[in-house]
Amino acid sequence: MSLAVVYSRARHGLDAPLVTVEVHISNGLPAFQLVGLPETSVKESRDRVRSAMVNSGFAFPDRKITVNLAPADLPKEGGRFDLPIALGIIVASGQLAEKSLQGYEFCGELALSGEIRTIVGEIPVAIACRDAGREVVLPMLNAQQAQQVPKVAVHGAEHLLQVHSFLLAQQPLPAIPALPPREQQHLPDLADVKGQAHAKRVLEICAAGEHNLLMLGPAGTGKSMLAQRLPGIMPPLTEPEALATAAIYSIAGLKRNLHDWQQRPFRSPHHTSSAVALVGGGSVPRPGEISLSHHGILFLDELPEFPRKVLDVLREPLETGVVHISRAARQAEFPAQFQLVAALNPSPTGHHQDGRATPEQVMRYLNRLSGPFIDRIELQIEVPLLPKGMLSQHTQEESSASVRERVLAARQIQLNRQGKANARLSGSEIADFCPLQRADAQFLEDTIHRFKLSARTYHKIIKVARSIADLQQQAQISRAHLMEALSYRALERLLSYLKN
Repeated sequence: MSLAVVYSRARHGLDAPLVTVEVHISNGLPAFQLVGLPETSVKESRDRVRSAMVNSGFAFPDRKITVNLAPADLPKEGGRFDLPIALGIIVASGQLAEKSLQGYEFCGELALSGEIRTIVGEIPVAIACRDAGREVVLPMLNAQQAQQVPKVAVHGAEHLLQVHSFLLAQQPLPAIPALPPREQQHLPDLADVKGQAHAKRVLEICAAGEHNLLMLGPAGTGKSMLAQRLPGIMPPLTEPEALATAAIYSIAGLKRNLHDWQQRPFRSPHHTSSAVALVGGGSVPRPGEISLSHHGILFLDELPEFPRKVLDVLREPLETGVVHISRAARQAEFPAQFQLVAALNPSPTGHHQDGRATPEQVMRYLNRLSGPFIDRIELQIEVPLLPKGMLSQHTQEESSASVRERVLAARQIQLNRQGKANARLSGSEIADFCPLQRADAQFLEDTIHRFKLSARTYHKIIKVARSIADLQQQAQISRAHLMEALSYRALERLLSYLKN
């Protein structure tokens, strides 16, 4: 047969669209033509495939070979189409029956020796194959990672000859190495942080409702330590959340260790990071730090040192939970439902009351953060210096395990009530699940107008109050809950103080 059809998958954001590899061998001068909007890395597959077939003992046809990667309007990149192209030529030249390809999809880059090298994005490929009802053949290392996708038949191969023998039903493919057993990771414990009871209380509220957090305080007060201990008190990822996170890491060329499969990601980019590094981008759109923090924490230390334009690109993803990347030839959408945790000093000298910085210098330093950006952070607290003698005291601090129990109980209340964390509630859902007494609603609105806060802040305070009530296992939001939520606006109070 001179025509063969092999199925594969492209990479487009978090999706793995189907690519039909059509191979036609016809009479004419020997030529190898590749069509279907291939990029340079795909065009180079002609030489890789030819050498891989010859070195594996297959006859390479001395005729005109035309390979079409359909659909023609979908850009193709990477070496993932080497294996399906080689199999298509083998079938079209009569060295393998076409029916042996039925029910399978193939992805893999070929070495000149015929060995199969790893690709990027095996998790979306496995998910797409499962949904299409086909089995998938991947490079061995990719197959090991793809085993984490439930209800999909994954096969791993190390050489083109192994795939050929498998399709001929002569011998099975090598067994995929078993995934190591999942173990509980030992995360930094909250008991390591001396004092700071107020900050620990806010960290618990942050974990319970998935709220954003900003910590303001002098250097050395424990802001980074507190942020690093937030994952240890948060609920573990559910299986769908863990799979979504693994898919993002897969297309970014990163691997999620099975030991932290259900651990929420914690990303801490340096303040020299660009907007593209945070949000994602490139000629072939790749996920940025906010997408790698999906269902986890993005920690920005020394917040004012980030360029203001870089921080402002976070405003829309903080609200929508997704990021849209548009380039001239490519568009992509990546999930970015993350918790922002930020830390900053109150002045360029480290403390706004040390006499070394004037109010004007402090204002100029803090004005690197835009008002709309600060408005999106629900919890803003001051982390003060520890009182004298605290560091030398041998007091038993509360552990992350005990705090986590309260957080899990509060989160379960939220899931039973509304199916999501409080921070993810929409405006209409706030009215349904966070009702206020008439007098409390009037009190909150009067306070918002008195301090000239936005309507967004009004709703965020209600969400924080709802999380406080859930931690106390109270069905109704009270005035005390609202007042506590209002007290967590430290940066706004500092700015107001400096202006006056």
